Parts: sequence; C-alpha cells; structure tokens
Amino acid sequence: MEYSKIDKLGVNPSLLGFGCMRFPKKEDGTIDEVEAERMLDHAIESGVTYIDTAYPYHDGESEPFVGRVLKKYKREDFYLATKLPMFKIDSLEQAKEIFEEQMKRLDVDYVDFYLLHALNKDTWKKVIDLNIIPYCEELKKQGRIKNFGFSFHDDYEVFEEIINYRDWDFCQIQLNYIDTDIQAGMKGYKLTEEKNVPLVIMEPIKGGALASLSNDIEQVFTDYNPNVSISSWALRFVASLPNVKVVLSGMSTYDQVEDNLATFKEFKLLDQDEEKLVEKVANMIKAKTKNGCTGCRYCMPCPFGIDIPGNFKLWNEYGMLGLKDTAKRRYTNLGDAQAEFCKKCGKCEKLCPQSIKIREDLQRVVQDIKNL
Repeated sequence: MEYSKIDKLGVNPSLLGFGCMRFPKKEDGTIDEVEAERMLDHAIESGVTYIDTAYPYHDGESEPFVGRVLKKYKREDFYLATKLPMFKIDSLEQAKEIFEEQMKRLDVDYVDFYLLHALNKDTWKKVIDLNIIPYCEELKKQGRIKNFGFSFHDDYEVFEEIINYRDWDFCQIQLNYIDTDIQAGMKGYKLTEEKNVPLVIMEPIKGGALASLSNDIEQVFTDYNPNVSISSWALRFVASLPNVKVVLSGMSTYDQVEDNLATFKEFKLLDQDEEKLVEKVANMIKAKTKNGCTGCRYCMPCPFGIDIPGNFKLWNEYGMLGLKDTAKRRYTNLGDAQAEFCKKCGKCEKLCPQSIKIREDLQRVVQDIKNL
C-alpha cells in the first residue's frame, strides 16, 4: 500500500481512502452490513488507513456502522474522517449537538480529520455568522479533533475566499481528469500548493462514470495497457499530483475494493506518455458533449419550471460517457422539470451568454433520452 507523507500534520495516511457513502445495500435500502464489513476489513487488512464518513451518509447509518466495524481495530492504526453538515445547521448550539451525536455514533474519543461539509457560498456565510470556526478550533485544542478542514462544492472564487480565510490543516475537493475546470478544479489545486494546504480528493472516478467508457475511448487505454482497469487511470491521474495526500473512493462492491487496492499496492506515478494518453481520453470524452451549456443558470428560473441546466447536464454527460441507464434514471428523477414540458416561450434564450438555442436543444434532449 502506498502511503502519503504530510509533514504539515505529522501523519502518514494511506494514499487510498475508503469513502463510506456508497456501501452495498439490501433490498430495503439499508446497508448490507455483512458485505460492507467484509469490504472494509479487506481494505484495512490490506493497508488502507484513511476511513471517510459523514453525518448524512446512508440516511445517517454510515457513522454508527463504521464506528462498530472499527472497534475491532486499534484506534491508533487508522485515521477517521467525518464532517459537520452545515447544510443542516442553523445555530451554534445545533452544531455542538450534532458533533456530540457524531462522537457517540462513532464511539470514539476523537476524530482525526474533521471537515465542514460541502461548503458553498451560502453555507460558508453560515459558518462565519454562527461562529463555527472558533468552536471547531476549541475542539482541536481539547484534542477531540486532530485536524480541521473543509470539503467544497462551488465555484473557484468561493474556494479562494474560504482557503484564504485561515491556515487550514487540509481541505477536500472534487477533481478528476474531465472536471479540471469545474468547481475548484486545477486552479484550486494549484492554490492549495501555494498555500501549503494538503488535499484530499473526492469523486476521482466521477461517481463511477470514469470506470466504464464507450468502447472507442476505452480502447485508447486498453491498447496501451490491457492489464489494468479503466478506473485505475482516473485514480492515478489525481494521485500523481504532488499535493494530493488521500484519494477517496466510494467503493460499493468487493471487486471495486480489489481493483482499487491493486492500483495502490504498487502505485506508479503517471509518466509523460501516460499523462498525454489521459489528456487525449479527456478530450475525446469532452468532444462528445451535446452543447456548450456551462451550468451558469443565467437562464433560470424557467417560467414553466423546467430545470434547463439540469436537463443539459445529464444530456451532455450521456453524450460524453454513454451511460444509458444513468441518463434515463436522472431524466426520470427530474419529474415536472423534464425538457418535454418546455413551452418554447424563448425567455431563456435571451439570457444565455453562450447563445445556445435552448428550445431546440431541449427537444433534442427529449428525443435522445426517449430513444434510449
């Protein structure tokens, strides 16, 4: 197993982290605890030391389950990460109550990595207004959290504001080889290097989307090396970045655990040829986008309730990745906000900075999805 060296924090976690938000489920939607425990045990026994959970994962069942499994291991042999759900918090007192609940759920005396969960412009404002940071700094003084950071989901400008606010112990961002310009992105990555803020990476395989590509694109990878998985390229892309100290994988099957362990057991940085190969694949994927929607939301709100960027996002990702079942499910989940309910009023097109023919493209969404 490959381990990181985080001089700033004096810790050496496994480069592969186990994300505990996608455990296998039983038919009733609850965690398949027998199989999930088998997966966690195998990962830990193979050298994984960074275990990442959060208050809302699996409808609140992830933390207590993880806590029970980890009881069989020595506390000093693993790093436990969990998160304060700012999107659920409206007062400092509520934050304190949730932290105490988390400690009981996990049945631990301290948390190694504690994050303000999924910060964006609105939740960051709550962090400041509710004095959450002084509270967490006091927890750190007490030894109840060892390292204090945040996870992030918003635009780069918000990321820059947050990371410049204080000297964070670490932070967690979404990054993969096709999302380099989305959210914090590579620009945010470079800023963490400048600020000496160690990085944990989430969504390195884009929720599994980069584990299975269209045949023509997969062939680029398999022609180069037929003996490694498609997902291993995505993992190695982020893990090859010097300031990335942990790469989280939300593993949902035993086979995924095995595959990820194989990637990090004898980990190799991407060489120059491989970097060019990944860049080629990323460009091939991006070339399959259906239109130029950036998700800026200038077109919203739609007078008739259509989620215009939501429809275009799933349509573009279907074009790039070819995941039919995912596209159909996501379109169904839009309900009354589906493209087929567009009334063609045209208000949106006057506001679009990309000059997209929105009404025409919404009809193309309907045609493509209905033909799947």
